[in-house]
Amino acid sequence: MSRPAKSYYRVMLGRQSTHAAECLAGGFIGADFGIEQDLTGKLPDEWRHFNADFIPVFLASRPDKSKIAAGLACGALWTVAKGLRPGDVVLSPDGTGVYRVGMVEGEYYYAPGQVLPHRRRVNWLPLTIARAAMSEVLRNSAGSIGTVSTITEHYQEIEQFLAAQLGQTSVNIVATDPVVEDPVAFAMEKHLEDFLVKNWAQTELAQQFKIYEEDGELVGQQYATDAGPIDILAVSKDGQRLLVVELKRGRASDVVVGQILRYMGFVKEQIAEPHQTVEGAIIALDDDQKLRWALLAVPGISFYRYQVSFKLIKH
Repeated sequence: MSRPAKSYYRVMLGRQSTHAAECLAGGFIGADFGIEQDLTGKLPDEWRHFNADFIPVFLASRPDKSKIAAGLACGALWTVAKGLRPGDVVLSPDGTGVYRVGMVEGEYYYAPGQVLPHRRRVNWLPLTIARAAMSEVLRNSAGSIGTVSTITEHYQEIEQFLAAQLGQTSVNIVATDPVVEDPVAFAMEKHLEDFLVKNWAQTELAQQFKIYEEDGELVGQQYATDAGPIDILAVSKDGQRLLVVELKRGRASDVVVGQILRYMGFVKEQIAEPHQTVEGAIIALDDDQKLRWALLAVPGISFYRYQVSFKLIKH
């Protein structure tokens, strides 16, 4: 099964949808992040090149922010200004529990002195998707922290919503996804991630690390990188160590070592401050001998097993 030609994104219309009314009335989406200059001609095809140029600009105007926060901000700004392509679909919450649906129509333009000045033209369709009607995995993805998040993996469910509202005959949509071998397994991993985040304080990792926050928001969950999304990015309480956490629903093999090393390498190169070290943690139901051998050669990665408890109580 091939990927769709267009991509799907959740885009916030200001913090907590504060600018939803202006965006919907004006036919645009946008971002700010305090970078007050026209980005026309300054948007390379690779977001990491944009980040290299504009992280210093962001930090110059906001010296209280960390390099992690700067990377998030610049990455989101590039995605809104350049990453989205005409024809891509955006879902934006309007603050009432409903997602408005739009289609990107134009390239980047700058609206100085106005809200969310780094903008893209959007044709807002006469369609809405209630958050309560979404599947749990789509609801979790659409509700992720940050200005923009990719939700293309849920395109079949989104298109089913759109087809139903347009009165079209729905195609045969199956419960699968081209990048997820087992949709049930994907949902289980998402449940594991959400449960771990909510109960972080009760874990052994919480003794030394906290999930990375920015302005009181947990931006360290599903932290977007050019190497793929990191399940959890944490920082030590003294700020000296960064921790990349990779979650697996069942038995983890040595393949996951290469995956987490890729994320760790990205964090070391693109995110970590000079004084910070980068470590990894794999959390799974079980491991195997190949994984144990691999971890013996990589002391910077720890392995943790989780346990699932289920009990019936008779009343």
